[in-house]
Amino acid sequence: MSEFKGNVAVVTGATGGIGFEVAKRLGKDGYTVVLNGIDDEAGAQRLKELQDLGITAEYYGFDVTNEEQVSNNIKTIGDKYGKIDVVVNNAGGLGGRSRFEEMTTEFYRFVMALNLDSTFFVSRAAIPYLKKSENPSIINYTSIAGWNAGGPGAGIYGTSKAAVHAITRALAKDLAEYGIRVNAVSPGTIDTDFHKQIKSTKPEVFASWKNNILLGKLGQPEQVASVVSFLASENASFLTAETIQVTGGQGLGI
Repeated sequence: MSEFKGNVAVVTGATGGIGFEVAKRLGKDGYTVVLNGIDDEAGAQRLKELQDLGITAEYYGFDVTNEEQVSNNIKTIGDKYGKIDVVVNNAGGLGGRSRFEEMTTEFYRFVMALNLDSTFFVSRAAIPYLKKSENPSIINYTSIAGWNAGGPGAGIYGTSKAAVHAITRALAKDLAEYGIRVNAVSPGTIDTDFHKQIKSTKPEVFASWKNNILLGKLGQPEQVASVVSFLASENASFLTAETIQVTGGQGLGI
């Protein structure tokens, strides 16, 4: 097989929400995009949408909290293309809500695995292939909850996202000698299915959230994707160990 000449971006959790918009944006930027997810039906649909836009893309179904699945699939991807240029650790989530007093160990471990373990597993597996890129970078997702510790019942989510902030800086220190940049985005309230339940059951509460945002509106997935695009680009070549808040000024008071 001839050597692959293009740039490859791996985006985890890319079958919906912010992840799909990131995959679409990087595809438009010229990357061959590798989407990951656990819903193969959604993956096939998203893949078709990207291909219909003229974007070169593939879908790999695997669970980012499963160490063996991550290692095997990232190796397959890296071996196929000979390198990985960008890793976007988009997969993650709230996992549900639980106050600490009633929180089960299983729930605690699930949320930490979803947000922190996944970032570690994917990044570790990709490092040998990122070393082969001319402009390699890892882009993680923390959250405004990593600073304010989350709302009621979301304390362990906030804790896991604070850990992602820390591992971003730790990875940046560890990988700087190889020219691998590691940064993070920290979205505020973005209008996606992440908030589907409260949007459908308490629309007035959902609508009120914009009152705590300086710009007076909720964020859109495309606005996060544009920041990820910048971080992956040569325009951010002197940027590492940073977390960019994409919040519209949320929580700063009006």
